[in-house]
Amino acid sequence: MDQLFSDDFLERRACTIAPGAVHVPGWLSPESSRWITARFREWAAGPVPIRAATVRGHEMSVRTVCLGWHWRPYAYTRDAVDVNGNRVLDFPDWMVRLGRQAIAATSGDPRAGDDYTPDAALANYYDDAAVMGMHQDKDEKSLAPVVSLSIGDACMFRFGNTENRKKPYRDIRLASGDLFVFGGPSRLAFHGVTKVFPGTAPRDCGLSSGRINITMRVTGLTDE
Repeated sequence: MDQLFSDDFLERRACTIAPGAVHVPGWLSPESSRWITARFREWAAGPVPIRAATVRGHEMSVRTVCLGWHWRPYAYTRDAVDVNGNRVLDFPDWMVRLGRQAIAATSGDPRAGDDYTPDAALANYYDDAAVMGMHQDKDEKSLAPVVSLSIGDACMFRFGNTENRKKPYRDIRLASGDLFVFGGPSRLAFHGVTKVFPGTAPRDCGLSSGRINITMRVTGLTDE
């Protein structure tokens, strides 16, 4: 399995979007995308099924399954108290290793990710009508970088400033296999997804329609 994530195919040209925010197109190979898509289907049918969270009384158009810690607005718990009360699946070791490779790939320093230990992931599924409003990822106690992976249909990802949802922001098309990491001065930047482009998923990514987005985080939480 580790051969799926060898450094040979992880070396892609990185593009800095803002200080601390880096986009690497085509970072995941089709083979690794297919493998992750198969894992996503297993997670979605796991002890805590995929669901659409409710935020301020409104059901999100995106459906989410969590690993390591369960996210609900606006907190993390081990058990999915807003779904069925079951404990979420453990955060997989292979994803920790992948997260470290992502940090190294976006920093240019092969040792930069050595201490990066994500312990939660939100795996989101977007159908062709789903969007994600501008928001900050600030429910974590840690401000370690967020690592984001895209598989399937392309989307328009809006990456903004740290003050509010208004301009300045930048719209970036994220395609299947793309990596996006944001940390440092961009860690609390507002961001969202304004559109999914149906029919753009590569035939060899393992997902015929829709978009999978996996975001790894370091919560800074303990069970104590």
